Amino acid sequence: MAERGVGAVVVLEGDAIAAILTERDVMKAVAAGSHGSAPVGDWMTRHPETIEPEDTTDHAASLMIHGGFRHLPVVLGGRVVGIVSIRDLMKVALDDRSPRGV
Repeated sequence: MAERGVGAVVVLEGDAIAAILTERDVMKAVAAGSHGSAPVGDWMTRHPETIEPEDTTDHAASLMIHGGFRHLPVVLGGRVVGIVSIRDLMKVALDDRSPRGV
C-alpha cells in the first residue's frame, strides 16, 4: 500500500469482493503488536459497504460519514471497478465550490 501510495486494497474471492484492508486496519494490527508477517485475513474488514458507479457523490459521502470509514469500493454487476476515497470526494466538493479562473 505504501509503495503504491494507496490507502486501501480490496480483497477478492474470485471476482466478488470479500473484504477491504485499509490503513486504519494496518494501524490496528501494528498497535496490537502484529508484525509484517500477520495474515491480511486477521485484520481486513469483511463485507464492506459498497456503491455502484451510478450512485451520487453525496450518497458515497453519507455512507462514509455515517459508517466511519474513508474508502468505499465501487461495484458493478458484482465486480469491483474502483474505490472512492474521502479525498476523492473532497476534490469534487472543492472543485464545485472553487472560483473559476480567468
